[in-house]
Amino acid sequence: MWRQRLLPKRIRILYVVLAGLLLFSVVPLLFYGWYVSGQSRKALETNERVLQTTITRSLAQEIRDYRRNILTETEGLVGMLQRTGAIEDVGSPKRQQSLREATEAFIRSTDNIIYVAIVNPQLKGIQAGSPLPQQDPFLSRSLENAAEAVHQGMEYHGGAMQVQRAKETATVMLLGVPLVWQREYKGMLVALVRLEPILRRLEQSSQWLVEANRWSLITYVVDGNGRLVLHPDTKHFSVGEDMAHVPIVQDFLVGGRVTSGTSSFELVENNQKITILGTYAPIAELGWGVIAQRPTQDAFRIASTIYRWAWQLAVLAVIFSGGIGFYAARRITTPIRNLTETTRAIAKGDFSQRVTLTSRTEIGELAQTFNLMTNDLEQYVERLKQAAQENHELFIGSIRTLAAAIDEKDPYTRGHSGRVAKYSVILAETMGLPEEEVYKIRISAMLHDVGKIGIDDRVLKKPTGLTAEEFELMKQHTIKGANIIRPVAQLREMLPGIEYHHESLDGRGYPYGLKGDDIPLMARIIMVADMLDAITTNRPYQAAAELEVAIEKIRVLAVKKFDSEVVGALSTAVQEGRLKITPQMVEV
Repeated sequence: MWRQRLLPKRIRILYVVLAGLLLFSVVPLLFYGWYVSGQSRKALETNERVLQTTITRSLAQEIRDYRRNILTETEGLVGMLQRTGAIEDVGSPKRQQSLREATEAFIRSTDNIIYVAIVNPQLKGIQAGSPLPQQDPFLSRSLENAAEAVHQGMEYHGGAMQVQRAKETATVMLLGVPLVWQREYKGMLVALVRLEPILRRLEQSSQWLVEANRWSLITYVVDGNGRLVLHPDTKHFSVGEDMAHVPIVQDFLVGGRVTSGTSSFELVENNQKITILGTYAPIAELGWGVIAQRPTQDAFRIASTIYRWAWQLAVLAVIFSGGIGFYAARRITTPIRNLTETTRAIAKGDFSQRVTLTSRTEIGELAQTFNLMTNDLEQYVERLKQAAQENHELFIGSIRTLAAAIDEKDPYTRGHSGRVAKYSVILAETMGLPEEEVYKIRISAMLHDVGKIGIDDRVLKKPTGLTAEEFELMKQHTIKGANIIRPVAQLREMLPGIEYHHESLDGRGYPYGLKGDDIPLMARIIMVADMLDAITTNRPYQAAAELEVAIEKIRVLAVKKFDSEVVGALSTAVQEGRLKITPQMVEV
């Protein structure tokens, strides 16, 4: 009693909403911090992707240009040898002096090639530049590979390797170029190309984070097997090191030989998982890939700062208003959720659901009104269902009565329409047609001979063969049937089966002589069902045939008269036992 006196009969939801807005005034601040940091993160990620793509593609292009310049220099040397004829026999002692002078002059003219050798197919010839280590197995294997590839007329690029030169170690790549004289292979030119210019560009493109004493953005090059070609961090990485375990390198090896790509992945460093954003760009001419990668914590540092600041600023307000906010939210959301769930159930057709809600707000009043509406709606829907069922049964009954009346005009066709409808439904279902189409075919098949109402009984019931004039009259039953049904709007979709079920795929049917796909599928199905019943029932001009005989006759007419797909469905239905027929005996 005292609660009824103290509490109003209805609490306005406006007050609840206003109180919630006041209590949760901290939400805009959190949302702002989250939104700004999120947008900043997206912008930074986009910029980082663009930056890495630009860097990797630029480095890839510079490496291509570097390779092209080297090839131009070597082609100049090869061209000079061809003009002098020295290339004809590079192993000849007579050519040794001129070849040595040419190669030494070539070495002096370039800074990017430290060694050149010109050898015949037996690997004998001259060399210039820094001498090669005699017992380097990797270098020896590279020379053998170069000789094999170049002998096939191909340019050869070896992997990166390190060779001792004077007092320094140089990172080089083995280049092999075929020597051809009058279309005949005479040997090869072998050059060791310095890769230090590329390494310097990698160092310039990478970024060292001073305050953290580590690399932030780092770029490096791998070969087609995922092994390291060049890396600016020479203290921790060495030439030839397997980098295939790095996910961005794996992406390059799997699908990045043609186009660039960017993705994020995780690496474990100092026992910590670090999320990395990486990009690769292919160098198709060498089979190499330029890789750029940066930890996301470096790329998104500004966004993380904004996000952390927003949380620190809001944490006190969250603690203070959390309990009150939770209570207020539950008071609002629970009734709405109950009402929503009930509404969804009713929308799906479950009219037995009711809203169970005790509330003094407008939501409680709405729930009561909703339940009353649902009661009325449930009763109304039941009445509609019952009326629809009665109408449908009346409709089907009328169709059956009409079909029976048509069949009764001729003792030889008694039950014909019903059987044709049954066979047509089985064929349509076997062909996998939608339920709605099967229904239309069923009605159309039941009415397919409705036009016989307009045919003179003298012609319709004639026990002997029809004359040409009588047959022309009989053929009009398809058009008459269509004209009878056409004014009925609900049956217009069934017209094709009524009007075209005596057409033939070869164009020799009636009434219009349609051909092939011009005949609707509905009519193509009914014409097979009609023929099946005609063959398996007694007629004035024939005795009823067995089902197997009927199928064989229909199969002979497939393609020429009947749709082969429909005939195939007939055979399938019989094999599966869905269609069974015994010869029909008709009493006259």
